[in-house]
Amino acid sequence: MTNSPSPILIVKFSRTTILAHLVAVIVLAGTVCQVAVGQVAVSISPSLATLATLATQQFTATVTGTTNTAVTWQVNGVSGGNSTVGVITTTIPGTTGESLYLGPASVPSPASVSVTAISQADPTKSASATVTIQVPSRSGLTFFVSTTGNDNNAGTQSAPWRTIQHAANSVHAGDTVQVMGGVYNESVTIPGSGNATTGYITFESVPGQTAILDGTGINVAKGQQFGLFTLRTNSYIVIKGFEIRNFQSSKGGAVPVGIDFEGSGSNTEILNNHIHNIVQTLGTCSGANALAMAIYGTQAPASINNITISGNELDHNTTGCSENMSLDGNVQYFAVTNNLVHDNDNIGIDNIGFEGVSPNVSFDQARDGWDFQNTIFNITAANNPVYHGKLGANGQYCDGCTRVIIERNLIHDSDIPVEVASEHTGHVSSFVTVRNNLIYHAQFVGMSIGGFSSKVGGTDHCTIVNNTLWADGTARGAAGELQIQYNATNNVIENNIMYAGPTNLLINDFTSSVPNPALLNFNVYFATVGAASSSWDWQGKFITGYSNYQAASGQEANSPFADPQFDNIATLPPNLDVASTSPAVNEGTNLGSTVVGILDFAGHPRVNASGQINAGAYEQ
Repeated sequence: MTNSPSPILIVKFSRTTILAHLVAVIVLAGTVCQVAVGQVAVSISPSLATLATLATQQFTATVTGTTNTAVTWQVNGVSGGNSTVGVITTTIPGTTGESLYLGPASVPSPASVSVTAISQADPTKSASATVTIQVPSRSGLTFFVSTTGNDNNAGTQSAPWRTIQHAANSVHAGDTVQVMGGVYNESVTIPGSGNATTGYITFESVPGQTAILDGTGINVAKGQQFGLFTLRTNSYIVIKGFEIRNFQSSKGGAVPVGIDFEGSGSNTEILNNHIHNIVQTLGTCSGANALAMAIYGTQAPASINNITISGNELDHNTTGCSENMSLDGNVQYFAVTNNLVHDNDNIGIDNIGFEGVSPNVSFDQARDGWDFQNTIFNITAANNPVYHGKLGANGQYCDGCTRVIIERNLIHDSDIPVEVASEHTGHVSSFVTVRNNLIYHAQFVGMSIGGFSSKVGGTDHCTIVNNTLWADGTARGAAGELQIQYNATNNVIENNIMYAGPTNLLINDFTSSVPNPALLNFNVYFATVGAASSSWDWQGKFITGYSNYQAASGQEANSPFADPQFDNIATLPPNLDVASTSPAVNEGTNLGSTVVGILDFAGHPRVNASGQINAGAYEQ
């Protein structure tokens, strides 16, 4: 049987009919395009949250209907928020729509605030979350400790306990322990936790008084690390307003710590404490460690998360091979802000990864954090008994961290004010943004990226923007303003001011391990010897003269060599804002708020009303 072809229906249309159908198709196509634009939508998660004052909360914005998924974050209609309603990061680099909110120091009125994510593709589209702020401890029960008290007492203000440890053993979620002024020669281990419903357990000095936790004579056993305050897998804890001092060891592997938090846990706040004279006296790096504050995420997948470290002073500590403030291992969602770290002989603030602190390498990395508005100075290894005069102490260090924003910090008179690298082969610091920081008088180099040797890790997808560096490399044999070491890849260095110190060295890319370690442009460079005599190192080749460096590197097409016209460098501290006639004014490239931030170093809008941006840490 054969198949006959189907009959063909021939329809004739008039010219008018054809034109009408074409118009209809065009209109329909236009309607489809318009619908596609109209389909941009934003959602936010979580949509509801209840937080304590100064607690952190991560939010994730999801944008659909467009390839541009970037958002702008607001709190109560203010970009970036403010101290009254809480502050929020821009989207954390290396994430899709994730930010970190830090609540205000006191409950606002009204107590609920709105966190909003606004689509940058279509600013008419947004989503909001409601955040209710509460005081941390909510049971209403307050207990007291006094140097004249007795642990057999009731713990009331008129009949206080004698020891902080007894209080820690006695209180429950939602309770507050107020410690009266005086010296307490004890170490305290906190056995319990608060919770989201009843609230935190708060340990604090009585307002207007200072309780001193003194470690004089307290032994640290070999192979042991513990603090004058020790937490082991705790949650919902506040430690506030103590002086913590005089904890010392001279034994290898015996590690004295001011505040030591290990294990896992969430929602901890370490506020307004003064930690000093935590000392390891050994003179070799093997086993010589002490820390003012250690946050060690030693479990997996459970992390230490949502931790706030704010308003603390860390000074005059002798930490051997360790740091003053260390967030190491499985630590996630942290805010480190408004701390004063000074006069220490090793690293000031360190976010660390890949040291085996977590039992699972996939979680062994401090991440998703915000280090901002800290003041760090006089951090040098020159007198560290372990390093025997060798410089290398960092003010702010990201050693294998990821997805961290470091911004609006003041760091000066330190060996290396900012370093982003990794000390472990096969690993990198990644997706770190260093922006709007003020750096000067570094002993060795103002800023450094990349591993210190070819056999360690490096720096990948990190962004260094809108920083001001002045007069760095003050020690003999120093490396100038910015150093690029081994294994640096996919990095961006733009919109910075670099004013050379006594070496006249500006960029020190002393290795050819990677042919293009970073994109450099829209920076402002200056040395008092002039452009033709300025010093550079590119891919291991020393270069004299700015134009020679530009030709050799193929970089800096839009970077002038000119005096930035600082307001005042004749006095200390210097005023490194720039005059209105400065070549740095409107010199930068606007990379968007997610990259350059919302505020400059002084707290002014980072981008002017015309969308222009200065080079350096200050906007006009």
